[in-house]
Amino acid sequence: MSADEARELLKLSATEQTVALGEVDIRGYQVKSRDGEDIGKIQDLLIDPVDNRVRFLIVASGGFLGIGKEQSFIPVDAVTGINEDQVNIDQTREHIAGAPQYDPELSSTQAYQEAVYGHYNYMPYWTSGYVLTGYPFPR
Repeated sequence: MSADEARELLKLSATEQTVALGEVDIRGYQVKSRDGEDIGKIQDLLIDPVDNRVRFLIVASGGFLGIGKEQSFIPVDAVTGINEDQVNIDQTREHIAGAPQYDPELSSTQAYQEAVYGHYNYMPYWTSGYVLTGYPFPR
């Protein structure tokens, strides 16, 4: 695999890893849009096992008792802040609603990841010039 290709991503919950010492495990945290609107809760983190980095948040919203729940696939690049039990992102609720839905069958394909990064206007992690975000490192 070359540096200019997407990688297979793993759910953090499916590994024996945790977030790095000193980092906050944000799974279960409420996600707020840049306008302060509720988006949902972080269900899991998708990690890149090659670089040992979190690449995407899987955010669940809606539904009752797990039925009808929608999942959003948000690049970790969108995180602007973390406090006690909340993650703030730099996107609006409407923009997130228009994003490609999380699809576990497609989440590791380059075309799907490019579509998600394109929707959010971020540079994909495998491209030249990508700058690593601050949160979080699994270990």
